Amino acid sequence: MPPTDPTQPDPQLLEQLMTMEMPFGKYKGTLLYRLPVFYLEWFDRQGWPQGKLGMLLQTIYQIKINGLEYLLEPLKKTNPRT
Repeated sequence: MPPTDPTQPDPQLLEQLMTMEMPFGKYKGTLLYRLPVFYLEWFDRQGWPQGKLGMLLQTIYQIKINGLEYLLEPLKKTNPRT
């Protein structure tokens, strides 16, 4: 396996953002990448969930607030659920 390039986003991580649903709360069942920024800001103020979900939510938050949503565009075309 070739070494990963730290300047490029992890494609598996991006895929999870596109396919994993929020498991609880007001937005239960919503794909993570579709969560509104104000909801992610609430987690940023209150604290992120532990584990993989927290890491994914923090990632999509950073993508959104830094204007990097274009990174998800290629995946939207290949994922029928988006």
